[in-house]
Amino acid sequence: MDIRNLKLFKHLAESLHFGRTSRACNITASALTRVIQRLEEELGSSLFIRDNRSVELSPAGFVFKKYAEDVIGRWDELRDDLSHDIMLSGEISLYCSVTAAYTILPSILGKFRKVYPDLHLNLHTGDAAQAISKIENNEVDLTIAALPDTMPGRLVYKNMVSTPLVFIAPVNYPEIVRYAGERIDWQETPIILAKRGLSRERIEGWFRKKKFALNLYAQVAGNEALIAMVSLGYGVAVVPLLVLEKSPMRDQVEILQGAPELQPFAIGLCTLKKKMANPKIMAFWEIAEQERGGTEMDVSS
Repeated sequence: MDIRNLKLFKHLAESLHFGRTSRACNITASALTRVIQRLEEELGSSLFIRDNRSVELSPAGFVFKKYAEDVIGRWDELRDDLSHDIMLSGEISLYCSVTAAYTILPSILGKFRKVYPDLHLNLHTGDAAQAISKIENNEVDLTIAALPDTMPGRLVYKNMVSTPLVFIAPVNYPEIVRYAGERIDWQETPIILAKRGLSRERIEGWFRKKKFALNLYAQVAGNEALIAMVSLGYGVAVVPLLVLEKSPMRDQVEILQGAPELQPFAIGLCTLKKKMANPKIMAFWEIAEQERGGTEMDVSS
């Protein structure tokens, strides 16, 4: 069993979707299937329970997943140990939102490339709400993420920037915001929520505190999708001001006056504590600190 096959299995064991894993790992679905079949033949056990609609880990799959994670972890440690005394090379991976990629990262990446020209950064972008889970699942080495109210104890975090959360409404469809006298009628005004993430938690917490029924119109993935839905007049939503200011649709929405103030986002660099022993991760961490400042936060307490 080579390390790449173990990594392919591990990713599939977490995604439970052959198409998603094949795209993420740059392998065809048929080749991925053959890899899994070879592993199953070597082990003499089925690793997945498959039908036309779903993929699940078998009991043997759960056992083998622990083995794969242990071997991959030991392999990474070995590579780190061997790299201590040589010029840094190889690659590290980072996940962030598109907005973070062009607002927070440019100065860091510019300096990083100059100082470590042989160290390749594999950048992944997507929904910011998935950033913490990407780290917890060992899918990437680093993320730019919003700090949750409760942070997993095995993570370490460097605060880099803070941004308010703002309610936005459509410019061209003012009637979408309902009023009771001079106050916004939140039980009648349609709300568009993120499918997951901190902004959703904050707005749902505010509605619970006020004991209002949330008039949910839709759930979407990503802040840009929220802004797009609001601009088309489907409802109001909550997004980070940093995202709104950089959005190509910012002129089609406006900050909703009279809306409540929510706790701001603290955004920064995040990784697993155990990865801080990796000189490549530390190299990126130090460049980020030089370029963006901020304070490292050990959130185990």
